[in-house]
Amino acid sequence: MGGGEEAPPKNETLVILLPTPEPVEQLSQLRQRYPWIRVEYHQIPGWEAALPREAFANATVLVTGNTYPAERSDAPNLSWVHLTSAGSNQIQANWIWQDEDVTITTSSGIHGPQISEWVLMALLVRTHHYDQFHDAQKAHRWGKYGPGQTVRDLAGQRIGVLGYGSIGRQVGRVAKAMGMDVIAYTAHAKDTPESRADNGYIVPGTGDRDGSIPSAWYSGLSTPSLHHFLAQDIDVLLVSVPSTNATRHLLGAAEFDVLARGSGNNETTSDRKRTHAPYLVNISRGQNLNQADLVDALKNGTLAGAALDVTDPEPLPADDPLWDAPNTTITPHISATTTEYTSRSLEILAENVGRRARGDRLWNVVDRKRGY
Repeated sequence: MGGGEEAPPKNETLVILLPTPEPVEQLSQLRQRYPWIRVEYHQIPGWEAALPREAFANATVLVTGNTYPAERSDAPNLSWVHLTSAGSNQIQANWIWQDEDVTITTSSGIHGPQISEWVLMALLVRTHHYDQFHDAQKAHRWGKYGPGQTVRDLAGQRIGVLGYGSIGRQVGRVAKAMGMDVIAYTAHAKDTPESRADNGYIVPGTGDRDGSIPSAWYSGLSTPSLHHFLAQDIDVLLVSVPSTNATRHLLGAAEFDVLARGSGNNETTSDRKRTHAPYLVNISRGQNLNQADLVDALKNGTLAGAALDVTDPEPLPADDPLWDAPNTTITPHISATTTEYTSRSLEILAENVGRRARGDRLWNVVDRKRGY
């Protein structure tokens, strides 16, 4: 079934729970486009909020970040949850995850522009030693490069994108524009042009719709497959995999060592030899790294540095040794922030409302078995 006329469901009630003011114009357009939908908008104090059960009573569709009905009886008509996040790990402890009658979709596709800018910012801050010049400016002092401080520009360097989803694709696009070589890693093989295409939501002018940016693709669910990818003389490793049981502590001491050694089983770098330690960027979840091993790798020089928008736990305790790890930039899980966040998430929702009415496949449906 699919591709036909929209068949409006009866008594469709869309309950939206967001910490931002109501987007009046966008919701007005939604109502005009789908006049059979009743919209209830609740501005909540944060992404997680405790609401009375009455807030969910009429919901057939729930739009939320991390606020859910406590029990099925609180939302007896609920059939679809649209998450404002790219991941779904935050809902997996809720009854909704176990109820196969409730479809779960995410906002995958909306995070690429702002997160790729954060990644580029973090790389340039480190490669151009910006921190010291910022400190000098605050002290009203004319700074200068110290002995041994050199700028290594990004052109010609290789970025390995571990998790080539919507975020990874936009980082790849930006990195290639800077002259970098991009290689990609996915859980499942992408060995045909069709399989490399991105058929989901894409912010106009961004991403890698046809999958043509990477010079090489790698895949697998095994440790040897991962190590094979990490051995490709990667200068910058971007970690952008989802948070699942399978990705918890995906990278630890052994992986950092393989990444640092490079060139071991390397068919893509015969004419290229990396001459410096690799740099790691994590915008996924802190739990995807063994953080103690990361600190050790930064201290002993296995890694040249790290840019981390996520840590384990969050907030990071004041006495955690990660704070003092050399050449490390830490931000408080803010790389996805943008004024366009809500509007883009609602764009996916609006498209999916029409797809559901027509019986078409929805964008970003979560596969509960895979965890994302």
